[in-house]
Amino acid sequence: MPEQDETAKLWKVNRTIHELVKDRGFQVADEEISMDLNTFRQNFANNGGVVDRNQLNFYTNSRVNPTDQIFVFFSEEKNVGVKTMRKLLSILEEKAIQRGIIVFPTTMTSSARKVITAMAAQYRLEEFSESDLLVNIVHHTLVPRHDILSAEEKKILLEKYRLKETQLPRIQLADPVVKITRPSETSGRYASYRICF
Repeated sequence: MPEQDETAKLWKVNRTIHELVKDRGFQVADEEISMDLNTFRQNFANNGGVVDRNQLNFYTNSRVNPTDQIFVFFSEEKNVGVKTMRKLLSILEEKAIQRGIIVFPTTMTSSARKVITAMAAQYRLEEFSESDLLVNIVHHTLVPRHDILSAEEKKILLEKYRLKETQLPRIQLADPVVKITRPSETSGRYASYRICF
């Protein structure tokens, strides 16, 4: 029974990571997102019901720029350390891919996180624990739509409202300027803007 629970968990994680990659502008087949649990078990679980996380790894191209690729790596190790990060980096180097996402079962050491920071100039790496991916919060009804503004859109926004960048509310350092659209009872939709600092 624990294997079935683990398989169901990984099915949800796999669906969410495919949605996340698709939302970022990469090619993902609808079948990958709409795959039901039984099909997932048939494709990825062995006879004992255990999922081989290595089979969940995938890479795909951007819909806009086919040379822009992303690789999603599912770690077999529960606690990701520098050794696992080296393995991911060697795969990225071998395939000449600049963007990577690592999905891990439980935790990531501070040393492994330092590798992400140290390699930021060469690779754009992101990390997610499996528990973070059980539900796609971006698709939740209570989370408003967030759109990244281009440099030109940002310039127009600042000129239109006669603002300086520092006057926009702040969000996380890794986030760009975004437009957040929320439903509103009085106006139908309400837009707000945030900038990273």
